[in-house]
Amino acid sequence: MSTTAWFILIGCLMLARGLGADGIARLPLTSAIAYLGVGLLLGPMFLGLFAFDLVQQAPLLETLTEIAVLISLFSAGVKMPVPFSLARWLPPLRLAWLSMALSVALVAAFACLVLGLPLGAGVLLGAILAPTDPVLATDVQLRHAGDSEQLRFMLTSEAGMNDGSGFPFVMLGLGLLGLHELGPHGATWLWRDLLWASGAAIALGAAGGALLAWLGWQVRAKEPKHAMLDDLAALGLIACVYGVATWLHAWGFLAVFFAGVALRQTELRLAGAPKDRQGLLQAQETHTVSATQPHDSEVPLTVSGESLVFKEHLERLSELTLVLLLGGAVMAAAWSWRAWSVALFLLLVARPASVMLGLLASGTSVRLRGLAAWFGVRGIGSLYYLSYAIAHGLPRGLARELADITLVVVILSIIAHGLTVKPLLERYWRK
Repeated sequence: MSTTAWFILIGCLMLARGLGADGIARLPLTSAIAYLGVGLLLGPMFLGLFAFDLVQQAPLLETLTEIAVLISLFSAGVKMPVPFSLARWLPPLRLAWLSMALSVALVAAFACLVLGLPLGAGVLLGAILAPTDPVLATDVQLRHAGDSEQLRFMLTSEAGMNDGSGFPFVMLGLGLLGLHELGPHGATWLWRDLLWASGAAIALGAAGGALLAWLGWQVRAKEPKHAMLDDLAALGLIACVYGVATWLHAWGFLAVFFAGVALRQTELRLAGAPKDRQGLLQAQETHTVSATQPHDSEVPLTVSGESLVFKEHLERLSELTLVLLLGGAVMAAAWSWRAWSVALFLLLVARPASVMLGLLASGTSVRLRGLAAWFGVRGIGSLYYLSYAIAHGLPRGLARELADITLVVVILSIIAHGLTVKPLLERYWRK
């Protein structure tokens, strides 16, 4: 399609989504399904008006998905309830690390034993498909900053962490394929890609978020009044934390998520926010007036709160664009028994088994674990890992096979989870 046609298409979709927000919310499907349907209709599966070669355009897709995931991870971090509590965070920590590792192992075993892929390719496929998605799973994630509902909190924090915690397994798969240095007996991978890269990312993100919160508080406390551009400050934090993390060979996704967490945690503590009945700090909904300032002056309470709406708008634009491209990237040949088998194994066996095992003796109810096991939405994060692997030297034949499998898994996940999210959650809330 021409550039003009793309402008018209995306503009019409944005108008339809904006004007029909209430009507779409009442439909038994998600907006991602609608975007996917348009992409499939216009793509090579049906009308053939446009096509997107995921393997050939891997560097472009890597950049687009990278930006989308970064914005979504930061937004997820900002929505985390305050204050941090290990007891509250332990189940999602187990999901993001233990359950994810189990899922990688199960998919890798299936890929090697059933599909006949080499071990490195199996581990890489497991790592690509293991992370749950922070972009497409908005219906099962936290609705607003401070939302403390347990299911939404678990799924949001899991998605926020495992887009970074999956990176060591991507590098392990690439290393087993001879595309990354693992060191003798995997020692280099263990200390550099797993321990250092993960630990440094968490520490850097926490420090960066806390520092911006403190600086913002100092600027707003000065006389005369100093205004802040909260949206740009938050975007600057994302860029700086991600850039420094990459420079230090740490996982930038993990750093950005924890930067959002630390920013919100620090700001509410500095503001002396009141506690609710659960002991969680609650930000004031309206702008506050400082006792030392004139009564007609208003100061936004937090950078995190003021910039969140802007970030959510960027998330919606990212979702529209990337899911539309997803529909134009899949061809009829991709729907092989190999792709179908991996998708069904992941959604019906690997994800439920890894969640149930990861949350054993966690104190969560069976019903909660069951819903968490089902709502492991795959999406933009998997596309990023795939394009990252392709851009870093994956052989073309293997790249094409992994791309077809990933596309089918993501499409089936969007459809299956999108059609079941509203009825299952309504039933869950009623009970």
